[in-house]
Parts: sequence; C-alpha cells; structure tokens
Amino acid sequence: MTGHTIAYRRVSTVDQNTVRQLDGRTFDREFEDKASGKDTKRPQLEAMLGHIRAGDTVVVHSIDRLARSMSDLLALVEHITGPAEEGGKGASLEFAKEGLRFSGGKANATDRLMLNMLGAVAEFERSMIRERQAEGIAAAKERGVYKGSKPKLSDAQVLDLLTRVQAGEPKAGIARDFGISRETLYQYVRAAEAAA
Repeated sequence: MTGHTIAYRRVSTVDQNTVRQLDGRTFDREFEDKASGKDTKRPQLEAMLGHIRAGDTVVVHSIDRLARSMSDLLALVEHITGPAEEGGKGASLEFAKEGLRFSGGKANATDRLMLNMLGAVAEFERSMIRERQAEGIAAAKERGVYKGSKPKLSDAQVLDLLTRVQAGEPKAGIARDFGISRETLYQYVRAAEAAA
C-alpha cells in the first residue's frame, strides 16, 4: 500500500507567506506554521508528526524550513524516518530545494553524512546572514541613521508602570497589563534607576 504525500511549510513571521514553497505540487495533506524555526513546539509541526504513518512521504521546501539547529534537524529526521520499533514514524522525508530524500526505516551512513553536511552548511549560512546584519546595523549606527526599535510604551505608560512597581505590585501582573515581557519591564526599571 502506498502512503500519503504530506507537505510541511513554515515561514518565520505572520507577514510572510508560503506561496513559493512547494509551488505546483499536490499533496494529500498540508501543514503550515508561521513561527520561528528555533521553536520546535510549532503547532502544525506537532500535528504533522502526529499524523504521519509508515509509508507516507513528508515533503519540506528546504532544510531550514524544518529546523534551525543541527541537533533539532537530526532529531526530527530521526523521528520522521526512524523505524517504529525505535520510536520513529517510518515515513520518508524529502527536501525539495536540496533534492534530498531520506527513506523511512534505518538511515544509511551516506544519508546521515549528507544530512550532517547540509545541516552544517545551512547553519553556517544563517550565521553569515546574522553577521552581515550586525555589520549593517553597526555601519548605520556610525552614520547616525539606525535608531533601534521603537519604545514599546509611551512616556506616560512608563511613568504609570514605574509607579506601580514602586507600590509593590507583582511585576508579572504589571507586565501582562502593559502587554510586555517581564524582561522589558525590568529594562524600563533599570533605565529609570540609571537616570535617577
């Protein structure tokens, strides 16, 4: 019996779309996440992992759409392609952009080598992008054109926040009320203490 062909797509933000990923192909079932690849707790990834069965083929646009780190990539590939008796799903996995296919069942040494090499290249590429981004930000700061992100709260909101902190209200509740993280709240508190 032939299994189903299943697509998994992911974009990093809700503003992006997956139209170009796996364009022109048809699938029996499709799963799509709009979340960072760093987070393996993606709802549609979890749903896809729960759905696939031995004999199915999972198709992903590229390696970096499935995982952002080597350890996560290896764990996911092992889970998807590994034999059921070892806790795997026994499905095949295809990376369309790289032209790679890993068969369900035991991985052979060549498959594992290719996966490690391509995962390392993808990780290197991401670090190069981050490095170029940091260089661009530094150059923009030198020219005085980079201002960083906009403050989350207005001056009046910050004053209200600081008043509530000084009154001894729980910081988690204050942060929740303002729609910010506790770390952002602590940044406002530290900035006020430094200015005082």
